[in-house]
Amino acid sequence: MPDALAPPANDALPLQNRSELRFLTCGSVDDGKSTLIGRLIADASGLLDDQVASLKDDSRRFGTTDDEFDFALLLDGLEAEREQGITIDVAYRFFATPRRAFVVADTPGHRQYTRNMATGASNAELAVLLVDARKGLLEQTRRHAAIVSLLGIRHVVLAVNKIDLVDFSEARFREIEAAFASFAAPLAFHSVVAIPMSARLGDNVANRSARTPWYGGPALLAHLEAVDTGLDAEEAPLRFPVQWVNRPNGDFRGFTGTVASGRVAVGDRIVVAASGRPSSVARIVSFDGDLAVAVAGRSVTLTLTDEIDVIRGDVLADPRRRPTVTRRFAADLVWMDETAALAGKRFLLKIGTTTVPVTLGRIADTLDVESLRRAPSGELALNAIGRVELEAAEPVAFDSYAENRQTGAFILIDRSTLRTAAAGMVVESLDAARDVHRHAETVTPALRAEIKAQLPLVVWLTGLPGSGKSTIANIAERKLVALGRQTMLLDGDNLRQGLNADLGFDEASRAENVRRVGEVARLMADAGLITLVALVSPFQADRTRAAALLPEGRFLEVFVDTPLEVCRTRDPKGLYAKAEQGKVVNLTGRDQAYEPPEDPALVLRTAELSPEEAADRLVELVLQHIGRERA
Repeated sequence: MPDALAPPANDALPLQNRSELRFLTCGSVDDGKSTLIGRLIADASGLLDDQVASLKDDSRRFGTTDDEFDFALLLDGLEAEREQGITIDVAYRFFATPRRAFVVADTPGHRQYTRNMATGASNAELAVLLVDARKGLLEQTRRHAAIVSLLGIRHVVLAVNKIDLVDFSEARFREIEAAFASFAAPLAFHSVVAIPMSARLGDNVANRSARTPWYGGPALLAHLEAVDTGLDAEEAPLRFPVQWVNRPNGDFRGFTGTVASGRVAVGDRIVVAASGRPSSVARIVSFDGDLAVAVAGRSVTLTLTDEIDVIRGDVLADPRRRPTVTRRFAADLVWMDETAALAGKRFLLKIGTTTVPVTLGRIADTLDVESLRRAPSGELALNAIGRVELEAAEPVAFDSYAENRQTGAFILIDRSTLRTAAAGMVVESLDAARDVHRHAETVTPALRAEIKAQLPLVVWLTGLPGSGKSTIANIAERKLVALGRQTMLLDGDNLRQGLNADLGFDEASRAENVRRVGEVARLMADAGLITLVALVSPFQADRTRAAALLPEGRFLEVFVDTPLEVCRTRDPKGLYAKAEQGKVVNLTGRDQAYEPPEDPALVLRTAELSPEEAADRLVELVLQHIGRERA
């Protein structure tokens, strides 16, 4: 039996007193990741007799080496993995030395499992990138290095494995070391340590090898024990995502969660990031009793000195160093779904303890992992890495991923399958006013609606120019007011006389026109009004973003369905005639496409209905919807 399999002397410090390092191994297929981790665990902490017997039996059945022990089998737990000799899933293992405790993730090497690799990297502080000394750098090695950098890992070990199969050649090692240094220069790693090793034979894994006298650096285990990853989660600003509002009785109301970053002490001032409501920490309650201070990683319940509105998903923060709170932001995605990502599709965004609907806006580019250059793209395929713009249904609190991995990471969930579609890293807010934070309001939208004794609603009429939207909306508003309802009409033409006077009619200007009108409609709804919007709004993605601004059930899309020839015949404003003369450009229905609603709440076919009849149907829809909501 090799000495490495014997358990070491038990002279270590208690496990809870040792620092912890989370790292992952990644590389191309058959580079020896599982073998390396198996050897590392065996050499660092030894194996028990029953583990030795099991490994010996598995090596005889599944082993791929001529040795008595195939260390890869310590990790390749799935039957499919053992039969194929590859890693499919992410395997996590725990081991410790007298100096440090370790959590290691063995991630797949196949391109189709890049998403699994991203999962393993999400919580790691260091990455071990394996390279077969015979093959050198491959595309997948570069891909993994790019993902590691993207996911905020700043410390890398370049493990040049199977050095024994190139006769322990220093020249070959230096060639690979130089090639990686050249490639990784733009990736902003804080440290890159190259180590020649043989995972199968143990060279430079736990101990320096006599067969590489030309190598003057540390063995892998010694480096892992000593490396300082520079984590400063406790020094970062306070971020406390609320996971649960803890109210066991009328005398206690606390907010339970884990301190994501920073520290919190009794008496500290805090602010609810989204609402801007301030308070102070009254108690820090833990399983072990009340604490004076809680630091990053500690799960506690906070009680506050004020009865303020806090819900699951809210983030409690340092008032002087607040997170960004916005609906629109840029992010890098690692796409994990078989179906390509396309602009306009809606997902669920899970960031911290909150989950909100989100719309995938513009796909800016994709990252070429060979050249590390970004190229324009209209979609993201499986395993692609790209930068996108996202718009959430409601403001979310976050920090850029580069500043805080805990509050800058998120996932996108497919709404129909509930599968994870992408892992994301926030880059920045898309709002120009980035250092402006919400001021807490005393009068809430719910109170305004209660005073008006009606449920606020946005009814969005869309259709071709000349379809009759404005006429129907005007009549419907008159009828609603006659019934005692408080309303507001937002007409596209009227808004272009003031608020949107600076916008043209190209695609980008139309999108901004709809965005502004959507924001105004939301404000009207916050005021407790039934708001009618009459706007061409030709693109489904723009209308979807407007709908996402309102709570579920508070946005009704109405399609004023009028054939193009009827609109041309009516031509109430002479637009079609001017377009034929070249005096009007970008007219929807002639120069630009119109995308009908996919699932409207009501279709008004004005070639068959008079304006009065159409308005009656619209009023009936509003009253029925309000009645259902109240019921």
